[in-house]
Amino acid sequence: MEAIFSPNEANFEMKKVLYNRFSKQEIAELPVAEFGGRIVVVFSESEAERAVDFLLTQPFLGIDTETRPSFRRGRLNQVSLLQVATDEICFLFRLNMTGMTPAIIRLLENTDVPMIGLSLHDDILSLKRRQNFVPGRFIDLQKMVGGLGIEDMSLQKLYANLFGQKISKRQQLTNWEADVLTERQKRYAATDAWACLRMYREICRLEATHDYELLENEEV
Repeated sequence: MEAIFSPNEANFEMKKVLYNRFSKQEIAELPVAEFGGRIVVVFSESEAERAVDFLLTQPFLGIDTETRPSFRRGRLNQVSLLQVATDEICFLFRLNMTGMTPAIIRLLENTDVPMIGLSLHDDILSLKRRQNFVPGRFIDLQKMVGGLGIEDMSLQKLYANLFGQKISKRQQLTNWEADVLTERQKRYAATDAWACLRMYREICRLEATHDYELLENEEV
């Protein structure tokens, strides 16, 4: 990524470079980003209650879901995992084991703590297939990035554009209904939710400061 400099009185101020579109080839060369905080897997209704009590004390939450892939035409599996992250901790709610507990519904219907995600229409629809609820305060990053001139809508491309790092998608098509999730699965799921939270803050910062330069990527 090149740096753009613009004169500001006697000093030079470096602006962040963004692209309208980001290519997969460029992403492949970037260093990997990964959530480095604590991960807590939620297996029971009582654990969900304690987790939600904590999460609703936070200022913002990153949110995402995972579903066991179906390789049979016409078959659609129910959402298996709901991951909700702060900067330091991510809770993985194993919905295939707990179902949509009252605490989880309380979280999803809350109107006080913003829940940040990407392509939230699909996530909310899949969660509603398990149990209907009235969506609370959700913020979809796909509805924000256009204001910066970014045309990409995938998490991997957006994160690469904003931070110059790559989010690995290798675990995406693994079995999210396994009795025990692997460490790689847990880290992958937590990273996706945490990344949404981090991107939200950066988009808000750039919108407020205009501290960026948008370049047209004609090669994509």
